[in-house]
Amino acid sequence: MESEIPPVNRVDEIRDELKGLQGKRVKVRANMGRSRVVERTGTLVGAYPTLFVIEVEERRGRRARQSYQYVDVLTSTVELYDPDTGERVLDFSDIQEQ
Repeated sequence: MESEIPPVNRVDEIRDELKGLQGKRVKVRANMGRSRVVERTGTLVGAYPTLFVIEVEERRGRRARQSYQYVDVLTSTVELYDPDTGERVLDFSDIQEQ
């Protein structure tokens, strides 16, 4: 019988994975509710204890920072993709079905 990994350990796992991706470009797809989905491509600039930060380029060379929580990645509210291949970087959707 497989032992289930508690969600807290999953969040730590996500944080560790994202720490390894700092400085890399990622595409973020965030479900903002009410059928509103936001997609942005930027650089992962920080992985902190409770959230991670993506710096995106906006119009006229301006930069903006967006922060997301690890738990949103765990629940698939926020999805991360490789901007070149379109492959999902972290996929925890199989956990939800257990």
